[in-house]
Amino acid sequence: MKRLLTSCFGLGLLPICPGTFGSLPPAVLFYLLVVLDTSFTVISIVFIIWAIAAAIICVAFSPAVIARTGKIDPGEIVIDEVAGQCVAFIPAILFTPLEPLFIAGLGLVLFRLFDITKPFPIRKLEKLPAGWGIVADDLLAGVFAAVILIFVTRFTGYLYPAI
Repeated sequence: MKRLLTSCFGLGLLPICPGTFGSLPPAVLFYLLVVLDTSFTVISIVFIIWAIAAAIICVAFSPAVIARTGKIDPGEIVIDEVAGQCVAFIPAILFTPLEPLFIAGLGLVLFRLFDITKPFPIRKLEKLPAGWGIVADDLLAGVFAAVILIFVTRFTGYLYPAI
């Protein structure tokens, strides 16, 4: 069960780009919720809850996967990507009334960019013990992505075509 949850139901076990595949569920859910005309307040609440749950799962269950694999940050653990990607979409209320596919795609790309490159101080958080180190850098990468996403959406005027 621990491996199933930390791998986001097997996405982390994919042979290529497991982190990117682990980041997809929040981006897809964000897009679907916007298309289904869910309020941006509700969307933000959903992503806050999901980010907290994913972070708790990562901290609680990653040590068992670390012990089994012998790796400090096993690639199969992608629940941290879920948590971080959720953080990027938490300020969704600020994206109104932007095109949902643009926001979902840009949020995914920005999060993955920060998660992969790990600019200062993101990389320093990896040194925290066990599950904390695995998830903390992704949470901060999500914050960086959210800030840039807000900036881009506020200053580009990329509005929802229906408006």
